[in-house]
Formats: sequence, C-alpha cells, structure tokens
Amino acid sequence: QVQLLESGGGVVQAGGSLRLSCAASGRTFSGDAMGWFRQAPGKEREFVGHINWSGSTTYYADSVKGRFTISRDNAKNTVYLQMNRLKPEDTAVYYCAAGNLPSTYPADYAYWGQGTQVTVSS
Repeated sequence: QVQLLESGGGVVQAGGSLRLSCAASGRTFSGDAMGWFRQAPGKEREFVGHINWSGSTTYYADSVKGRFTISRDNAKNTVYLQMNRLKPEDTAVYYCAAGNLPSTYPADYAYWGQGTQVTVSS
C-alpha cells in the first residue's frame, strides 16, 4: 500500500521553528516531485512549495519564501519542510504530496499524506 506519512507538527510560538517530515512507503518516490500544501480552517488548500525528484530545484509560495526550506533524502524516501520564523498565519494542517512533475496545483499530485497540524501562537 502506497502511503505518505507526515510528522513533526505541533504548537510553537511566533518566531519559532519546526521541521516537518514526510516518509513514503509502499514504493520508492525518488523519481517523483514532492509538494507541500497547507489548509487553514475555512480556507482552500494552499500551495507552500515543491521540490523536483533530485532535490536540485525548489520553488516556494511568496508567503513562505525565505522562511521555509524543502529538502529530500531519497535514500530514506523522505522529504522535509524546515519552517523558520513562523507566524500565526502559518497555522494550518500541512500536507505532503507526490506527483510526476513539480506543480503548484493540488490536482497534479497523485498521492497525499493525511496531514499534520501546525499551530503558531502569538
């Protein structure tokens, strides 16, 4: 069974940091692009960033650029989202996703994790 499992969420004060992990199982995702998205209550799912299959290219939403960093370890079948200088508006459920090509659109990703909650207190 193909599965993506996020971890690392929690509650942090504004200005703090968290690192989310997304561990893949069931097959290797080393050839897939990986994306991170988030969804706050009452809002649509929002693109955060993506990374290509090799990790050589990343792209971020303007709202997180300079604060968030995506990396991957293909040997561990794991992708990471390092979040620094967190703001209350970063509060959301964060999802990782796998797809054929890097994309900012959720519909372009075939596999999704169940999400992990990130809460940033002011």
